[in-house]
Amino acid sequence: QVQLVESGGGLVQAGGSLRLSCAASGRTFSSYAMGWFRQAPGNEREFVAAISWSGGTTFYADFVKGRFTISRGNAKRTVYLQMNSLKPEDTAVYYCAARRGLGSVPDEYDYWGQGTQVTVSP
Repeated sequence: QVQLVESGGGLVQAGGSLRLSCAASGRTFSSYAMGWFRQAPGNEREFVAAISWSGGTTFYADFVKGRFTISRGNAKRTVYLQMNSLKPEDTAVYYCAARRGLGSVPDEYDYWGQGTQVTVSP
């Protein structure tokens, strides 16, 4: 079992930055790949970024490449999403999730956090 708790969301102006954190508990955290997803009102949950269990492999949705960076610290049981050059269209609830092996499909993730709201004003 893995429990996930996100933090770091908030209100920021366009062009600003936020760093989201996802704290994990559970003995097997370091064996899971981690992903970030987001969901805006009226939209499907969409993939943002993912990182392998070792941290050696990452991949991103096209709309965040060059702006967002995913990282993890297995000793601290935490995964991060550094978000720079934020745009109003990045406004959403952001979720972290865990699964065995990398992937971008929400249904393939086994564990989810409760989400943290990110709001980007024009």
